[in-house]
Amino acid sequence: MCGIVGFVNTKKGKEPIIQEMMERIIHRGPSSAGQFVDDHVALGFRRLSIIDLAGGSQPIFNEDGSKVIIFNGEIYNFQSLRKDLIAAGHIFSTHADTEVVLHGYEEWGTEVLQKLRGMFAFAIWDHEKKELFGARDHFGIKPYYFAQMNDTFMFGSEIKSFLPHPDFDKVLNKAALKPYLTFQYSPLNGETFFKGVHRLQEGHYFIYNRHGLSIQEYWDVDFTKKQSFSREEWVEKIDQAVQSSIDVHTISDVEVGSFLSSGVDSSYVASVLRPARTFSIGFDDKTYNEAIEARKLTEQLNLTNTAAVINGEMSFDAFPLIQYHLDEPDANPSCVPLYFLANLAAQQVRVVQSGEGADELFAGYAAYGFHTNSKAVRVFAQGLKKLPRALRFSLGRQIGKMKNFHGRIHLYEATAPARDFFIGQAEIFEEAAVAAILTAAYQEAPTVADIVAPFYDKADGLQDEVNKMQYLDVHQWMPKDILLKADKLSMASSLELRVPLLDVELMNLAQTIPAKYLINQNNTKDVFRQAANRHLPNEWANREKLGFPVPIKAWLKEGTGYAAVKTLFKSDFAAEFFDQTAILQLLEDHRNGQGELQRKIWTVFTFLTWYKVFFIDQEMPQPQQIDYETIT
Repeated sequence: MCGIVGFVNTKKGKEPIIQEMMERIIHRGPSSAGQFVDDHVALGFRRLSIIDLAGGSQPIFNEDGSKVIIFNGEIYNFQSLRKDLIAAGHIFSTHADTEVVLHGYEEWGTEVLQKLRGMFAFAIWDHEKKELFGARDHFGIKPYYFAQMNDTFMFGSEIKSFLPHPDFDKVLNKAALKPYLTFQYSPLNGETFFKGVHRLQEGHYFIYNRHGLSIQEYWDVDFTKKQSFSREEWVEKIDQAVQSSIDVHTISDVEVGSFLSSGVDSSYVASVLRPARTFSIGFDDKTYNEAIEARKLTEQLNLTNTAAVINGEMSFDAFPLIQYHLDEPDANPSCVPLYFLANLAAQQVRVVQSGEGADELFAGYAAYGFHTNSKAVRVFAQGLKKLPRALRFSLGRQIGKMKNFHGRIHLYEATAPARDFFIGQAEIFEEAAVAAILTAAYQEAPTVADIVAPFYDKADGLQDEVNKMQYLDVHQWMPKDILLKADKLSMASSLELRVPLLDVELMNLAQTIPAKYLINQNNTKDVFRQAANRHLPNEWANREKLGFPVPIKAWLKEGTGYAAVKTLFKSDFAAEFFDQTAILQLLEDHRNGQGELQRKIWTVFTFLTWYKVFFIDQEMPQPQQIDYETIT
């Protein structure tokens, strides 16, 4: 795991610039650094040594020095590809997976991407063609950004690496704020919160040369090819695929640990992996402590667990640094425990496996249409799904207009078109409410419908509405929230995080499973839970998804949290974006118990914290010594 950065132009003085850019992402690779500079390009690399500890330094060149690569990620099938390439006559100078990508590009061109199994973001400079080829992995596990400014094309793992470049114009993208307040993350299709800075989309590659920039998709999930197997057969196939994926994700020359929460996904990973070390984090909250629940599982499985408890004061102290590492504002409260969990694990290991991805692949979210504990309502809804589509949609829209009754939401989402109600896993402010708190300068932005429409349009031919929701999440929620925070907040502590439940081979299986086996009257991700149940205690696989519960409701009512938010809401610069009377009223209404407003407050607070870090303050937040209260 590493960090990459680079730029293309014909200007002089590249070396000191690329060194400054590399310094901004030193947390991604504290083991070593490398660079390549010529008249046209500067490539920079920070390394966290995982595979080929002695010989995997980058950049890496091909045999005649005509091509050079910088690479971030892991290729899990690199050993078999290496054998094929050696048989084809390629000569290797290292045992690293990076060199396999380079020689693979020589041998197969852009088709090399069809052969890779792993997570990656890389760039290959062809000295003879004066051409840059870059690609991002299938799901967007690894981040990749680019910008064209002032006759320079720059790219890298993190936006902050662009800041030292003299050709970089740091300008807020005003169109990003309004939709962010609904989605809780930066949801735009391409451009980021920094004007002119774009994400390379998941499953895409680019070529940059004298003709300019071209971008192509090389892979996409395909839910159209369903297969017919029994429930028991699907359980068996899933369990075999999960075990295989976890096994290939252990490839490393250093110890591999595991994150562990109380949920089924990370528990499934840990129970199969059986690592020497697992790690959990919780809050000093009297109602629920994730770390204590996770510890119960490790005791039953006889695993070693390091668990710690954090509090609100620690969380607010670290919050500016968390937003700095994220590059863009992300109001998912789970960012806080994830930052501390990665920091805790990094004190003992360099690599961990985690459970991200299972909910998107196997329909694990309640928002896909699982909103009642009544078995009768669930069975009835499953029956309604068998109605002809036009009749089902008409019925669903009628149910949506009815007065509320028990099970109405469940029945509505089981029968109505997904496009009518589903925008992803978070909807913080409705659009009308966003317009009411924003100043005039920030009202112009893509609508929520504009943002989700391209994905629904591509998924229009799918027969099942659940698959449409999955497709949207695979391209929105997963790469722009879940995977972004997983990468950025693990690398903040120089920790490599691997996601074996989000693997292209596992997706090849998951996309063929009929939706009735995924979400039904029994549960969400039904057959996946049953596969997990082969390795877990009986009660564990069917646990309700909690998703890193964070006690922000209590934090925002008193003490450090309330004071920090109020100070920021009253700041002079907040008036540029928000009606300060309105957002301060939100805070007071929440404090006085006049509504469940904590997520709205947190989302505004997150943006203002991020903006202060990148546009007001002159220096990056400095990490503090963390004194954990461990659970014994």
